Amino acid sequence: MRTEASADDQTNENSTAATQPHDAAPMPHDENLWLEDIHGEDQVAWVKEQNTTTLARFHDDLFDSIAGDIQTALDSEGKIPMVAKRGDHYFNFWRDSTNPKGVWRQTTWDSYVSESPEWEVLIDIDALGIAEDTPWVWAGASVRRSDNARALVSLSPDGGDAHRVREFDLVTKSFVAGGFDLPSAKTRFAWLDDDTIIVATDTGEDSLTTSSYPRQARVLTRGQAIADAPIVAEVPRDHVAIFVGSDVGAADPDSTDRAFAIDAIDFFNTRMSFIDLDDVRDESESISTTASAWENKRHVVDVPTDVEVGFERDFVLFRPQSQWDHEGLTVAAGGLAVADIAEVKAGRISPTVIFTPDEHTALQSWTWTRDYLVLELLRDVQSQLVVLDPNDNFSSSRLPGVPANHMVGLGAVDKHDDATANDYWLVSTGFLTPTTLSYGSLGSSGETENSSSSVTPEVIKSAPALFPGEGFRVEQHFATSDDGTKIPYFQIADSELVLDGRNPTLLDGYGGFEVSRTPGYTPVMGIGWLGRTTTGAWQDPDSQQTVTATEAPIPAGRRGVYVLANIRGGGEYGPGWHTSAMRENRMRAYEDYAAVARDLIDRGVTSPSSLACAGGSNGGLLVGNMLTQYPELFGAISCGVPLLDMRRYTKLSAGYSWKAEYGDPDVAEDWAFIQKFSPYHLLEVGTDYPPVLFWTATSDDRVGPVQARKMAARMQNRGIDDVWFFEDTEGGHSAASDNRQAAFTRALSYRFLWNSLTGE
Repeated sequence: MRTEASADDQTNENSTAATQPHDAAPMPHDENLWLEDIHGEDQVAWVKEQNTTTLARFHDDLFDSIAGDIQTALDSEGKIPMVAKRGDHYFNFWRDSTNPKGVWRQTTWDSYVSESPEWEVLIDIDALGIAEDTPWVWAGASVRRSDNARALVSLSPDGGDAHRVREFDLVTKSFVAGGFDLPSAKTRFAWLDDDTIIVATDTGEDSLTTSSYPRQARVLTRGQAIADAPIVAEVPRDHVAIFVGSDVGAADPDSTDRAFAIDAIDFFNTRMSFIDLDDVRDESESISTTASAWENKRHVVDVPTDVEVGFERDFVLFRPQSQWDHEGLTVAAGGLAVADIAEVKAGRISPTVIFTPDEHTALQSWTWTRDYLVLELLRDVQSQLVVLDPNDNFSSSRLPGVPANHMVGLGAVDKHDDATANDYWLVSTGFLTPTTLSYGSLGSSGETENSSSSVTPEVIKSAPALFPGEGFRVEQHFATSDDGTKIPYFQIADSELVLDGRNPTLLDGYGGFEVSRTPGYTPVMGIGWLGRTTTGAWQDPDSQQTVTATEAPIPAGRRGVYVLANIRGGGEYGPGWHTSAMRENRMRAYEDYAAVARDLIDRGVTSPSSLACAGGSNGGLLVGNMLTQYPELFGAISCGVPLLDMRRYTKLSAGYSWKAEYGDPDVAEDWAFIQKFSPYHLLEVGTDYPPVLFWTATSDDRVGPVQARKMAARMQNRGIDDVWFFEDTEGGHSAASDNRQAAFTRALSYRFLWNSLTGE
């Protein structure tokens, strides 16, 4: 689940409503509150007993085969090592069988484009974990731009969102003695200069929001204790968080270095402010770390709180979540407008609209090279790339070479380097097409060996096929939801698919937080589901007798069908697609998903007994509602790291930060609609529920393991059959701190689903 906010002004109409008095919602009886003690002795014993029972049922030779194949794919040396360029080096983080926790490493351009790159290891996470007796999990690095000689490295002690930040010397390849070193927390930071960072972290009492994220931004200089660093911005305790960033060492030498502070009021409303660093330098030209020097220096971007704000040099970009009417100008929801930063400082914003969506096309993201702005669009969930030229009134042109039913992403190589200023990486992937990495240029950036003036990008690396994709076909279909809305979905199935309703089918989806689900090559799914073929050796669950292939509900020789549903709540058609399924309209997401399930059944692809669904996090809430509201449509459900108890979700882990998405269950008016999609409270005696597996991780500090525990316990205590639970002790919200663990948990899910549908 996303943890960044996209929000803004405290005076926004949507946010002031939260400050008004409301009737309190009652707290339903909960016999499983004791399971909310994550690390309690009795609770851990309950988890261990559940794990033992679940693995005794599903951990067999086929399980080991699936897990082994998935880990082999995840460890494959043929995967493309994606890189980030800083200075003359290309950085990559890599995991394989030799380095299960991974290595952070670097190489040169000549080496990278060769068939066998030579890598210089900077940090061996496995060796570091042994040396420091901590099972470190990589969480990223930020290289300072001034000389590319130092980095701030983030390491999680258990795979959760909290991480320790340490300064690393890229020349000596060692951590800097006496350098920046911040204790484990949900920290955000950015370089301001060689010896100064802006940081938001846990500094003790009153430094965190109710959502467990930092609420204070501090300016920290080398050698200074974080508690002594001055607070330069803070947000109210009931907001989600404060986020910080910077734009220093800019590609344009005439641009001003800046620091940013974002008040994340809720998940979709923010107040953006910025500080020109020249305004806070002292007589020695160093950045001041006294609070008084920063007072009254911040500029607040005065726009509605649901307008996402971005910066690039002296451009300010605006993407509204709802229609923005400003002084006679209208910017459509999901559109994009631009203004000069001088106007923003003066409070006279006169934006120019540079992109307007339509009912089929939505803006997903944008990327700057030095001289161009590239928009990544989806048209009916099909990729398009559009290049805008700021020096020509943002005139546009299409970037060619985007195939149907694929996802194509573009990223700048390094706009700070004259040699690569307008060069880009192009990543293309499809359900059955391994990832391809290409390199191109949007204009002349100097004749160098690693830049190109060609319009057509050059293929640099291609990943190998990691599961057999022959004989499959990708199709896009549209289902009709209850209110008449057309819901797109992708179907990957045998090209000779028999439409008799007897194909083992897995339905996937998410439907929340404006997250778009798009085509992509996923070896885990390919191996775990598409790669399976029925044998017809079905075992009757009542008699435990194996019947002949001709009597099996699914005949021998049927291959798995995978379906990805693009339901409302996501971002496939822009912010309106998302907001139409928020809060009191959340049920639309579940109606959409059920509509796709029915369409698959009506088309003869599958039948309820042959149809499974799976989802994690908000997707876990999605399939939890399939379990409780549409049990007649499914033959099995895999529910991972889920939200399920929507009455107490705001009191568990980081749940308080998602009130804008789901509503506030403590408010009676909100609980009236939230309880309609709270699976924990929708269980009914006498209902015939399909088999279900709940899987989670002890160290998940975002959603947490509690909700899955309680749901499994409630169902089991009520005598409901085929309820399984597994909790990994590491891995955070992904339940995967390394490839072995990822392979294990995913194999468990696929093994459970395949067995439940086919009896095999």
